[in-house]
Amino acid sequence: MSEVFEFGPAPRRVAVDTPLVRALVAEQFPQWAHLPVQPVEHGGWDNHTFHLGREMSVRLPTAAEYALAVEKEHRWLPRLAPQLPVPVSTPLGRGRPGQGYPFAWSVYRWLDGQTADADRVTDPVGLAVDLADFLLALQRVDPADGPAPGTHCWFRGGSLRTFDPFTQDALQTLHGHLDTERARDVWASALAASWDGVPRWFHGDVAEGNLLLEGGRLAAVIDFGTCGVGDPSCDLAIAWTVLGPAGREAFRDRLGVDDATWARGRGWALWKSLATCASSLGEDDQAATGAWRAVEALLEDDRPPST
Repeated sequence: MSEVFEFGPAPRRVAVDTPLVRALVAEQFPQWAHLPVQPVEHGGWDNHTFHLGREMSVRLPTAAEYALAVEKEHRWLPRLAPQLPVPVSTPLGRGRPGQGYPFAWSVYRWLDGQTADADRVTDPVGLAVDLADFLLALQRVDPADGPAPGTHCWFRGGSLRTFDPFTQDALQTLHGHLDTERARDVWASALAASWDGVPRWFHGDVAEGNLLLEGGRLAAVIDFGTCGVGDPSCDLAIAWTVLGPAGREAFRDRLGVDDATWARGRGWALWKSLATCASSLGEDDQAATGAWRAVEALLEDDRPPST
């Protein structure tokens, strides 16, 4: 699983609107045809997401590459869910291509909660502990026959070297805007950090939009489209992107990860944050602000190794 992958052309995304979703539901799930359909605010990139009544959601992949996750989620989520400490997305129905829409799609049970935006994380240490317990439970699930890294998860769980070209391009773009030499050192340390080779389950996109909070604590985890079995260090990026210094320390202590795993997790956070900063250079939006904040934390974080 240390294979270095190569990305193909960018996915060709398709448009989806409310009338199309209504037509698909009426055609394939007539028992729900009477329920209102409304788009979800910030409905995601990999999937178009819509409310279906008050208790369900419809998720339609935006491209063929993202549609690879549909079968995976329907197969594995019912097996993962009973072994996890908080609710996760539950598939209720699997749709097929139709009405001009070319991919398989899903109906899920709706989970309530607020996304873990920075201004909603009122208890970063408590959230860190909750999240660490969730990841520990996920990693204890039997990995046998689980999906290995590939296009279905955009190579999460595999080698960080897959993302070296993106990181180098971002560092070149960002020269003069941040301490690129320091960033190169952090990145080099991440690439040099070895993995024990023991495959474990990972979520693959532990990000603020996929963590639902109630009262500031973790209430549910959604969107397992990038889940798989491999190196779980990709799930550590949240330590720098959301948790803050106190939460980051509690997160690492609760997980009990070794120095090499922590370094690789830092690398996962760094490449994505750098790429976001480079692509949004000069822009002033929430994603760009969060990425710059994460890069600052990544370059300043010199916590000594755990003992």
